[in-house]
Amino acid sequence: MIEAREFVEAARARGIDFYTGVPCSFLSPFINRVINDPGLIYVSSANEGDALATAAGAAVGGRSAVAMMQNSGLGNAVSPLTSLTWVFNIPVLLICTHRGAPGVADEPQHELMGRITGPLFDTMDVPWEAFPAAAGAIAPVLGRACEHMVQHARPYALLMTKGTVAAETLTGAGPAPRTGACERRSFVRGTGPRPARGEVLARVIAGTPADHTVVIATTGYTGRELYALEDRPNHLYLVGSMGCASSFALGLAMARPDLHVVVLDGDGAALMRMGNFATIGSYAGGNLTHLLLDNGVHDSTGGQATVAAGIDFAAIAAACGYAVAWEGDDPRLVDALLATPAGSRPRFGRILTAPGTVAKLPRPALRPAQVLDRLMRRIGTRS
Repeated sequence: MIEAREFVEAARARGIDFYTGVPCSFLSPFINRVINDPGLIYVSSANEGDALATAAGAAVGGRSAVAMMQNSGLGNAVSPLTSLTWVFNIPVLLICTHRGAPGVADEPQHELMGRITGPLFDTMDVPWEAFPAAAGAIAPVLGRACEHMVQHARPYALLMTKGTVAAETLTGAGPAPRTGACERRSFVRGTGPRPARGEVLARVIAGTPADHTVVIATTGYTGRELYALEDRPNHLYLVGSMGCASSFALGLAMARPDLHVVVLDGDGAALMRMGNFATIGSYAGGNLTHLLLDNGVHDSTGGQATVAAGIDFAAIAAACGYAVAWEGDDPRLVDALLATPAGSRPRFGRILTAPGTVAKLPRPALRPAQVLDRLMRRIGTRS
């Protein structure tokens, strides 16, 4: 058994200071230690996939990050592990508990996942080993993990068994509730059809100077149309990990408060991981702008309807702590939202757009890892 402090300090010596996670009883001493330390960042995520995506965004922003989770929730992280960190080459240290480990008595809901946790990591091409249970093992384990992440730019996992870390009393607090009213505003054109996605994206490009802004586009036609309009080094086109664009943007915005991070979300993607609205509202600063392009359908898969028509996304953003929550079908919403002075809380806008896309829509010529490398060189986190 080790003290949580021993691992945290060894990790800090290697530059690791950004933690995200979803609690587990096995992890409690470790998470409590991180929360208790004012020199560390801890983001309490709504689910394990969001935790991983937020850690990945922080890593892109130059912070060495850890995502912590129970193995019963590892399934929530499969999508970002296979289509975000693997595809874009983003190193994140995973600390995953091993509930239901073979030969260890546990609750019945952990039996199957306990048996397949190691093979699941193997299948996802994530190397893993046991979390260190003795002080002398900490440095070698961290050394192997960090060497892999540097050489391969991919995640490395540590499996924590019960009783590995001594108890730690929680004395720190979570994020304070956001105070202050949320500005609600409606931008309605009145008559005529909804604007095309391209019309909205053209305004995004005009309002996001490449020298101090990063634009993260959700998967599907949004990223492809943004690329077709203008491919800039401050763009990142997420090609997978549907729903994770906003959680990824949160990590990047927290790691780089000097940048204006603009995330282009979709109604289907936002619905998939709506819990991240609360996480953004609790942790994000005024350098994050969340723009949701809502056309009411899953466009790139054939136009099947989403349930967004009955959802008041702006009210949800307001309830979650955003400073601004606007909505409407007038493209001038985009101009005003991007020009709004940054405060201490994030901004949100939902703009209704028409379904459909342009003919012969291209895909980015660069591979995803090349697009990310270009972005990181642009913002100075890779030389």
